Amino acid sequence: MSEMRVIGIRVEQPQNQPVLLLREASGDRYLPIWIGQAEATAIVLEQEGVTPIRPLTHDLIKILITDLGHTLKEVRIVDLQEGTFYADLVFDNDLRISARPSDSVAIALRVGCPIYAEEAVLDEAGLVMPDEREDEVEKFKEFLESVSPDDFKATDS
Repeated sequence: MSEMRVIGIRVEQPQNQPVLLLREASGDRYLPIWIGQAEATAIVLEQEGVTPIRPLTHDLIKILITDLGHTLKEVRIVDLQEGTFYADLVFDNDLRISARPSDSVAIALRVGCPIYAEEAVLDEAGLVMPDEREDEVEKFKEFLESVSPDDFKATDS
């Protein structure tokens, strides 16, 4: 399992589809995950330090976890099936709750817990971007021009 860092949200054109981009903390692989607009907004707001007047859903979840006396230890991206990623929220009492990676990452950013991806997921969907000296945004734009969500669907081979 590899620890991941949130690079940010990018937008795939022309569909205007948000993509969450993660990168291995101690490696060269990137993990793109297509997500919904609401989750993309929640992630960007947290990354930019914007505090809404009233708590959004992911803020409320953070409050619930804390007020119920628990800690979110980590988020794990555990599986990829037919183009759909799966994640687990792992709590201090080893309780695991399955969740979408987009929601899981939005919560992890708010509570400050680590994000991990299983090696099998990285082996299947991880990308190594050439020439590390290039700007990450430019590399990712080039990647988006040549890929579609169908590229990550499992095949029957």
